Amino acid sequence: MSIIDNRKAFFDYFIEERYEAGIALEGWEVKAIRAGRAQIKEGYVVIKNGEIFLIGAHISPLQSASTHIKPDPVRTRKLLLKADEIKKLIGKVEQRGYTLVPINLHYSKGLVKCEIGLGKGKKLHDKRETEKERDWNREKARLMRNPT
Repeated sequence: MSIIDNRKAFFDYFIEERYEAGIALEGWEVKAIRAGRAQIKEGYVVIKNGEIFLIGAHISPLQSASTHIKPDPVRTRKLLLKADEIKKLIGKVEQRGYTLVPINLHYSKGLVKCEIGLGKGKKLHDKRETEKERDWNREKARLMRNPT
């Protein structure tokens, strides 16, 4: 079940591979995500010291957050993947000009997971072509529904 999607990722990148990663979250963050107060549109994924981190994702704290915790809505969150997956991603990102993009947050067996995609950036003409194709498919569907 998807919590939040990053539709901008598919507009800006050709997503070639997808990975499901766990996220190291604090308690107040999990409650806020369950309340639907998360946003990953400006988020991005970086690799530091052989570990993968989600930066720029915004999780707004609830008003009922604990008084002894100072919530930071845009803190850096560690993504949890298997070691061989991390090595594979490091190789592709460093050598071939790929980038890692957060695609969505979703539940898997009661846990919050982040789906990340390995993607290549689109050029402006690619974005225009995608937009034209989307418009044409919409027009085609409209004509099929209403042939008048």
